[in-house]
Amino acid sequence: MKFVMVPGGWQGGWVFDSVGAELHRAGHHVEAVTLSGLEVDAPVDVERPPNLDAHIDQVAEIIDLCDEAPLALCGHSYGGMVIAGVADRLGDRLDQLVFIDAYVPDDGDSCWSLTSDSFRELFVAGARADGRWVAVPDGLDPRARPHPMASFVQSIRLGGKPSRALGRTFISGGAWTGSPFVNLAERLRNDSGWRVHEIPVGHNIARRDPHSLAAVLGALPPHTA
Repeated sequence: MKFVMVPGGWQGGWVFDSVGAELHRAGHHVEAVTLSGLEVDAPVDVERPPNLDAHIDQVAEIIDLCDEAPLALCGHSYGGMVIAGVADRLGDRLDQLVFIDAYVPDDGDSCWSLTSDSFRELFVAGARADGRWVAVPDGLDPRARPHPMASFVQSIRLGGKPSRALGRTFISGGAWTGSPFVNLAERLRNDSGWRVHEIPVGHNIARRDPHSLAAVLGALPPHTA
């Protein structure tokens, strides 16, 4: 299987290095994306931060160029917004959609509308300097970069007419303090259209337990529509 992996806020594709290495050893192909504006070394246009549409366009272009099948599109946290937009546009190219402790939006939702009060406060405090970029929270990897506020607050536009059914999986990090995903995971457990797994190590599953995450991803069955 080919995995395209989209990180959450402030982080780059490097967050999936250990997960990707395990999946490679198991015979899978992995492409971990660093979203625009979050590159470690590339120059950033601080006056024009990318929004959610820009990130969806970026990942959609990657999917459009993929010729491998089956194809699993995975997103962590904010990355769930991105993969939902890509799937709405290019669902016929995908086999699996995997939300890793991530937002699962409906049309008109935003990361801002779906998240918890503690994260909204973090966004506002982090963007106080210029209103454009949210500073890196304490405790993240030194490679983390300020995240564009526009991508957190822009509402997603979804057509609501997927071209075919997809395998849909939600991987929960458990009930960590301030999680906006606990009720979501419970709701999806009762939805026959979803598989739900729990790796109760907190939000940053790829960093804290890459082995378990790779095991869940590697065991995803090819989806039959």
